[in-house]
Amino acid sequence: MIKPFAALLAATLGGFAGAAGAQPGYVTDGGNATVVTNPFGLCWKTGDWSPEKAASPCDAVPVAAAPAPAPQPQAAPTPPPAPLAAAPARPVIEKVTLNSDVLFDFNKATLKDEGKQKLDELAARIKDARVDEIDAEGHADRIGSDQYNQRLSEQRAQSVKDYLASSTGLPADKIRAEGKGESEPVTGEQCKRMGQERGSNRKLVQCLQPDRRVEIEVLGNRERSSTGSSK
Repeated sequence: MIKPFAALLAATLGGFAGAAGAQPGYVTDGGNATVVTNPFGLCWKTGDWSPEKAASPCDAVPVAAAPAPAPQPQAAPTPPPAPLAAAPARPVIEKVTLNSDVLFDFNKATLKDEGKQKLDELAARIKDARVDEIDAEGHADRIGSDQYNQRLSEQRAQSVKDYLASSTGLPADKIRAEGKGESEPVTGEQCKRMGQERGSNRKLVQCLQPDRRVEIEVLGNRERSSTGSSK
């Protein structure tokens, strides 16, 4: 308990030296070591008071700050997966697009003599190459249903495959035939608004001729062995 200044002034002044020892740095009542305050409620300090002797409630006592927590080790971030290496492009020996009207009659999948001649010319150009694969893709125009054109393009690609297998001597499993139907036209907008979409519309049939085609790609290389024979 802190006694008022008026009540303890005489006792404090009389016992200054002894009281100072009871509460270092402050004037206290010698009897019960109560710190003496002035009329304003402030504690009386002795002449040897120093900040190290500060005591509550007379003076604020500095509180030691808690040490900052030690930083926790951070886990190393997981590295992103390495990008998959792109497959090397296969070398192309020949890439040709043959007009279906040269290879077949309209709406047919049987090779014409003119078409066989074109395929013989291709076989002659690759006879000394090392052929890894031949891809034949058949394409149709938009006249007719999707299902019909898909089937026709597949039949035409198969006819080309069969003929190249016989003319090149390659195993059939090295020649791939695929039909694209009418899904990849090349005529764009030039054949729009040309009348009825039917085979009897000769103007439209002629305009769509580039869409009826077989694209052939020969993969491999033309390297020869030291003896000159094909690899």
